[in-house]
Amino acid sequence: MWREPMWWTVVVTVAALMEPWAMFVHARVWHGPLMWGHRSHHARDTGQPGAAPAPNSWFEFNDLFSLGHAGVAITLIALGVRQPGSWNHALMVAVGAGMTLFGVGYFLVHDGFIHGRLPLGFLARMRWFRLLRNAHRAHHGPRGGAPYGLFLGPQELRWERQRARRSLTAIPQRIP
Repeated sequence: MWREPMWWTVVVTVAALMEPWAMFVHARVWHGPLMWGHRSHHARDTGQPGAAPAPNSWFEFNDLFSLGHAGVAITLIALGVRQPGSWNHALMVAVGAGMTLFGVGYFLVHDGFIHGRLPLGFLARMRWFRLLRNAHRAHHGPRGGAPYGLFLGPQELRWERQRARRSLTAIPQRIP
């Protein structure tokens, strides 16, 4: 299983697809019906444009939401390793591993670097990480809203600016 290129293709594909899924869940669920719990993540924002989100305590109620995806990943991996030899055991393990890979990356970049829960400030030396941090600051700013993604946050901001430009330059048609 570990040596098969197809297994690794599934792992990487699932990890990549988790970002659009996370964007959707963050925008529609966490900033929707589950805002009551997600609010703990936004509770200590300074509200000043461009200011870094203030580090919260080591634990926020919002952190419990990650247990849902972790539970799915753990279940897939556990079921996959309990059924060796079945045609789909490698697929279940690969999907669970891809979800886990995204979760670890998200935790390190979002919680560790951006919100300062881990000593990862050195990552700010790299332009890509600064872009991620600045995009996330926009989400925590007084306007809030987009970007809802993390790894696609800078791109999401570009899309928002393009949409705003298009709406400003749209010429209304005259109705006779």
